[in-house]
Amino acid sequence: MLRKLVLTLSLLAAGASLAAQQAITEVPPPYQGPGSLVRGVFVTPIAGVPFSAVVIIESKQTLPDGSVETRHTQALIARDSRGRIRNERHVLVPESFRGTPPMISANIFDPETRISYIFNPNTLMAWKRVVPAPRPDMFPDSETQDLGYMTLDGMQAKGTLTTRTIPAQSSGTGKEVKITDEVYYSEDLHMNLYELHTDVRGGQQTVAILSIKTLEPDPALFELPPGYKIVDATLPENSPARNPNFSR
Repeated sequence: MLRKLVLTLSLLAAGASLAAQQAITEVPPPYQGPGSLVRGVFVTPIAGVPFSAVVIIESKQTLPDGSVETRHTQALIARDSRGRIRNERHVLVPESFRGTPPMISANIFDPETRISYIFNPNTLMAWKRVVPAPRPDMFPDSETQDLGYMTLDGMQAKGTLTTRTIPAQSSGTGKEVKITDEVYYSEDLHMNLYELHTDVRGGQQTVAILSIKTLEPDPALFELPPGYKIVDATLPENSPARNPNFSR
């Protein structure tokens, strides 16, 4: 089933460009699902392991009339030998859409300076932020199951199924909700190569990394393009959101 889904997602990628990113952390955290806004995949800022790849994202949500809405997008991610990362975010588009989904934003981050830029090519605005070192994550109690190893896009990845239970008083539905995350992690890339997030409240989101190239990417990918107005968005020292793990 997983191999068939990855093949389907790879076919969606044919002929289009790339893109996707968000907060900065050294370890991929549990995927929380995008709902109506896709967050894509975390690119870990690890030095010495350069690569570039295409991220394919599919979101399925059950509508009030019982029908299922399927949307997809794709994105370019990259990391150079210094650990600098680039992660673009593109619009989720209907199944009937052909071509490259419009880009919403791109994120570049340098782990040496801990400076992050999120820039919007439509407005030519760039938000600059100094990102503090990550702190330990706090997640609800969860159960994990070892799924063994699988080869994805030519790379070996270890699978884990994590199940979290949200109590009725906190779920927003009045009922207990179980959330599952099926993740296949590559030790070679220090990246999740496949993520399947299921939550009855937000549907099902699949993220797969394809077309992996373990070569040094173009240095220009990790530089802010000229012509952008830069806004300093660094948070105050005492702000809880200053924790890079605060909001995913």
